[in-house]
Amino acid sequence: MKQLKTVLIGIVIGLAIGMALGFNMGRDKPLLSNPFERETLGDRIKRLSSEALEQSGKALEKSGQELQDKLKKQ
Repeated sequence: MKQLKTVLIGIVIGLAIGMALGFNMGRDKPLLSNPFERETLGDRIKRLSSEALEQSGKALEKSGQELQDKLKKQ
């Protein structure tokens, strides 16, 4: 009976920790951060704008590299 109680408590604690970690992974947040913390609109705008800037920089760099390769072939 004592073993069953220990196993059930372990399952409940493991489930709670697993859900919190999974929720953070789904939101692309650090694993050990507060899963109930709300992201403000300002923080969301900063994050999305920095991601967009990074992606556009990569695309610009790739197209520049392709142009250089094209010029070298001529």
